[in-house]
Amino acid sequence: MRSVRTIAALGGLALLLGACGGNAATGDQTFADGKTFTMVLGADPGTLDPHLTSLSVAMVVGRFMYDSLVNIDPDGNEVAGLAQTWQGTTTSATYTLRKDVKCANGSPLTATMVADNINFVGDPKNASSRIGAFVPAGATAKADDAAGTVTVTSPAPASFLARMVGGLPIVCDKGMKDRNLLKQGGDGTGMFTLTEAVANDHYTFTRRKDYAWGPGDWKADQRGLPDTAVLKVVTNESTAANLLMSKQANAAQLVGPDRQRVQAANLHQRQIEATLGELWFNHKSGLPGADEQVRKALVQALDLTELGKVVSSGNGKPPTGLVSSGGAPCKQNTVEGNLPGHDLDAAKAALDAAGWTAGAGGVRAKGGQKLTIAIAYPASLGTGSQAGAELTQKVWTSVGAEVTVKPVTDAEIGTGLLGGQLAWEAAFLPLNTPLPSQVVPYVSGPSAPNGVNFSSIDNAEYTKAVTEASAVAGTAGCEQWAAAEKAIFKHVDVVPFVNSTVPIFGQGARFEIGDGAMIPQSIRMLV
Repeated sequence: MRSVRTIAALGGLALLLGACGGNAATGDQTFADGKTFTMVLGADPGTLDPHLTSLSVAMVVGRFMYDSLVNIDPDGNEVAGLAQTWQGTTTSATYTLRKDVKCANGSPLTATMVADNINFVGDPKNASSRIGAFVPAGATAKADDAAGTVTVTSPAPASFLARMVGGLPIVCDKGMKDRNLLKQGGDGTGMFTLTEAVANDHYTFTRRKDYAWGPGDWKADQRGLPDTAVLKVVTNESTAANLLMSKQANAAQLVGPDRQRVQAANLHQRQIEATLGELWFNHKSGLPGADEQVRKALVQALDLTELGKVVSSGNGKPPTGLVSSGGAPCKQNTVEGNLPGHDLDAAKAALDAAGWTAGAGGVRAKGGQKLTIAIAYPASLGTGSQAGAELTQKVWTSVGAEVTVKPVTDAEIGTGLLGGQLAWEAAFLPLNTPLPSQVVPYVSGPSAPNGVNFSSIDNAEYTKAVTEASAVAGTAGCEQWAAAEKAIFKHVDVVPFVNSTVPIFGQGARFEIGDGAMIPQSIRMLV
């Protein structure tokens, strides 16, 4: 998701990478045309339907096929996408489309197609994972094809409405009519078309030679654009690093210890600052996490600084809030001073006070129910995530819990954890979103199958502060958004404990990062 590790593109920065005509060069490196760009994915994306997935790896793949109305440059600035201009308030937004945009089949993109996307996601009956994150529930869109405009109306205020809806990947008409085509295919206006999909192995794309409406003032006649892109699924990070170093791959994101040996090779490198370590509790009735005293005690038992070093392999930094850093509009530090401090004795005393008393073997129980905790963690985040889960298991066992750890694939996160089919009491699950309003559906509102509040959080203070924040347009509401996040931490609903500056390394290619992911339009192949 930037969903869960997130999620829209580059503006004029792409122009720094290429020039029109001649042999474009950067430093002592010359761009080469007609080559294949190979990128390593740490997990299989599962469904490629951009409106029915919350997985960041699926969104990385989707960027090759789909454009959005508005793009965000690396500095957090809004730049043109499918829309040339846009404006909005807390309850309405209007986009004027570019006139030259075409779908992959050559048909023109129309305002009606864009409105159909927004209406699909905004209708709760369609169970889109993007509802609330990109389109407020119940929001509707109207199109004027003659004028090339789309107007969105939200039934409830949303602080960043124009930017939220502007980030939605837009599917063309054929895919909207038959969503089965999107599961392992695509129908968009993006720079590439999907030509081969082999689940758990690779996804091959061919560049569209007619693509001329890239983010910002992107130009089509640039040197070094790849003709083909291959996204190769490699779940072992050491293998991914080896492919990069042996020039069998052009790009790989590395979060574990292998990043150090690759950094020593002085390859092209761009950074993504993102939430890496984030602890969630399942609040469903009957589970330990439903009791705030238990959540607080379990967090008190942990040394969050130490845990952060383990998960990030020593490369982390303290988190400042629920929203990813970088281009986030609100800059307050809502974490500092708002989470329980490390105190093992206080943790044990709190569990005693909550009625969880130690029995045979030291395992605590209450009303005949053992304090049993299953910790889910994403296998795709490498050895650090596993080590962090195992450290947490050791600490919580020491205070009387019976703890198991379970690695889950990204697909299992999407269908099991987010879909409500997985049994769990605690989870390491980094949620990355660029806007505080996009966090809302994940920490409030309905749970699966009617929503994405997968841990069933019900925090009245948070909801009240969100209501106040949503009524204020843009950054003027940041203080209210900060109050909302502090309410989450006060009640130990979600516990961010480490951020990471994650490098994406390049070998034989250059590229840029925007809004937390690689920008396909920025890729330039080198001789």
